[in-house]
Amino acid sequence: MSIRKMEPREKRVIPDRLGTPLRRLLGSWEVLLFGVAVLIFIANSLASPYFLDAWNLSDATFNFTEKAMIAFAMALLIIAGEIDLSVAAIIALASTAMGYAVQMGVGTPGLVAIGLATGLACGAFNGFLVAVLRLPSIVVTIGTMSLFRGISYIVLGDQAFGKYPADFAYFGQGYVFWVFSFEFVLFLAVALVFGILLHRTNFGRHVYVIGNNPLAARFSGIPVERVKFILFLLTGLMSGIAAVCLTSRLGSTRPSIAQGWELEVVTMVVLGGVSILGGAGTIVGVVIAAFVMGLVTFGLGLLNVPGIVMSIFIGLLLIVTIALPIIARRVRDASKA
Repeated sequence: MSIRKMEPREKRVIPDRLGTPLRRLLGSWEVLLFGVAVLIFIANSLASPYFLDAWNLSDATFNFTEKAMIAFAMALLIIAGEIDLSVAAIIALASTAMGYAVQMGVGTPGLVAIGLATGLACGAFNGFLVAVLRLPSIVVTIGTMSLFRGISYIVLGDQAFGKYPADFAYFGQGYVFWVFSFEFVLFLAVALVFGILLHRTNFGRHVYVIGNNPLAARFSGIPVERVKFILFLLTGLMSGIAAVCLTSRLGSTRPSIAQGWELEVVTMVVLGGVSILGGAGTIVGVVIAAFVMGLVTFGLGLLNVPGIVMSIFIGLLLIVTIALPIIARRVRDASKA
């Protein structure tokens, strides 16, 4: 009986679907968005001769710094599967509280404390309704959006509070070094803090797990309700900080302050690559998205484009950034099928 010699089996090569780290980086949403920001910067510099002026570029940061600081906290909240649509109304209420306090003779430190405390109180109220009573966040924050701004209208009516202390103006109008405003430096510091919080701590990992599967997170021992409550507190706190900066920059308080900002904040977060379904997103993406939106609005402003056109653009941008990943996923699934 002859024994057949077995030929060595050919080694199977498993394709590397993920590719090298460099390839994954170049194919990321953040790099694509950065490329868009560069193109917008070039287009603005060609469209207006005033765009490249250092002081004009510094002024351009005011278009996004206050909203971006709220967007960092909103990003964590959306990654965890929740949302807060009352952030602009919290700004209005915090600004109203500061305006009322300044009429009573409260100084700058007291005004800042009142603004931050009001934001924290509103965030705690939202967090209690969502995390403790387990009500849907979108319904709760739509309700508190009307509640908080309604209180501002009741207190102020058609009036406006002003006569803020001279040193209070520094938060929204002061400069730390040359053309770098206090708001821009604060924006960078807040971005660093939230970047570390989300990407380098156990708390950030808990946020991702809750956004992907809250039931599995609960069985894993993660305090889901506590984490969500803290996230609403952070969103309220950042809204309070934005209220201080915005009120300081405007020098007055009106009940219509920050009207419509909730749409721009959510657009900034989603444009930055944060999944509206939760469980995915980065702070770096939100930072780049903030610059993109700031460059677009500032460039359109230099071209004297009406504000309503900017609102239309922001609405379309939100629809496209939400729809594009869903459509791409459906096309990919259909091609595999």
